[in-house]
Amino acid sequence: MKFSKLGLLTLLISLFILNSCKNQDGIGLGVDENNQLNGTLFADTNITLNTVPEDSVVTNGLFRTPLSYFKDPEFGVTESNIAAQLSLPGGSAYTLPTGALTIDSAILVLPYAANGFYGDSLASKFKINVHQLNEKYVSTTYYNNKQWDYNSSVLGTKSFIARSHDTLKIFNIVKGAKDTLIKVVPQVRIPIASSFIDSYLFTEAPPAYRASNLGFQSAVKGLYLTLDKTGTTGPGGNLMFTLDSAKINIYYRAVSGTTTDTSVVTLPVQAGTHMASIKHTYSAKVQAALNSTSTDGLVYLQGLAGLRAKVAFPEIQKTFASLGSDVVINRAELVVSALPGSGVPYAPAPRLTMYKYDLAKQRVRLQDAATSDPRGVNGPSYFDGFYNKKNNEYHFLVTAFVQDLIRGKTVDYGTFIAPVNPVTATTIDISPTATYAERTVTPGKNSPYRIKLNIIYTKINQ
Repeated sequence: MKFSKLGLLTLLISLFILNSCKNQDGIGLGVDENNQLNGTLFADTNITLNTVPEDSVVTNGLFRTPLSYFKDPEFGVTESNIAAQLSLPGGSAYTLPTGALTIDSAILVLPYAANGFYGDSLASKFKINVHQLNEKYVSTTYYNNKQWDYNSSVLGTKSFIARSHDTLKIFNIVKGAKDTLIKVVPQVRIPIASSFIDSYLFTEAPPAYRASNLGFQSAVKGLYLTLDKTGTTGPGGNLMFTLDSAKINIYYRAVSGTTTDTSVVTLPVQAGTHMASIKHTYSAKVQAALNSTSTDGLVYLQGLAGLRAKVAFPEIQKTFASLGSDVVINRAELVVSALPGSGVPYAPAPRLTMYKYDLAKQRVRLQDAATSDPRGVNGPSYFDGFYNKKNNEYHFLVTAFVQDLIRGKTVDYGTFIAPVNPVTATTIDISPTATYAERTVTPGKNSPYRIKLNIIYTKINQ
């Protein structure tokens, strides 16, 4: 009986509470309309966007080194060649093996970088030529516009199809034991003339070449890699290699008396001593955009130190000045669309960056991307710039930048949008890229997909 009475009491209390709440809209605190904050959306499409050349970029020791011959129907032709310095085995004096030496083969190994191809791998066939440099690498800064002097004679050549994701199986030479078949990372393997190895390392080479790495490098100077324009068919593409892991493997036999031994010795590409020479020859449409004579208003963004866009907001200060001084920017987001259809068959750049110039015309991060600014401490997580395949757009959160621009706290000495390394995570990268070749076309000002700045602001009632 105790439990029955308790249940009845609970039911009566519940009915009393529910009956007292006849008007649910009356629950909560009242709002004074004079103090209410309402967010208003303003979409600024009066933004100027112009194609401009990218700055030159240092190419020493790139983690992805481009070898390119790419005939892009929209952008034009991109070429990139590679200069690389070789090193003695182990980077120090080398002693010849005992016995009579015979070179079975010498193979230049070029490992692909991750996602190491951009272009048309189905309709293209490539031919790579290897030359010897006529000038030696020195410890200095090399830019993408450096032109290298090289010998026209070909040390090695290879025709191949770009298969940057396919592993290979090769025989591994085991000294004093049976050779084994092993799987290796995706790579291009180019036969090198045995006479080159004989002349600079083996029996025909002066002892001074083997006495020190400096002596060897002064004699050899280095290798120059280029794609043969005649032998490369189809649209071509951009091949990305991990040059710090590149090497020449020399497979040889050493005969001493009645004993024959097979072995391999390696001439590695010395880490950090490889460079890329990059050249762009633009189409008439791109050249018109660069000359500001384009009739379609398209804007071109291109990696491999190619193209960027200068962006300006000419009316934004005037627009918000008309609203009065009691305006707070809650959120500002710049939306950049890729031109519909322009991502086929060549995918748009996976990430863009946005930055500005300071008074000295040096690149600095926007307030929203600079961790030195309290408003940008979370910039690496929220600034964005990644390509959204679903809606074909890039978004940038630029609230602090726009707020300062409207209030005159920052001067626009130049603001830019450009392709960038997509894998940088700890900071917002604003450097020109020579390691990614992807490109993006953005619509002109008369397109419904033109660039726009979405601003949500609050006007505080006085």
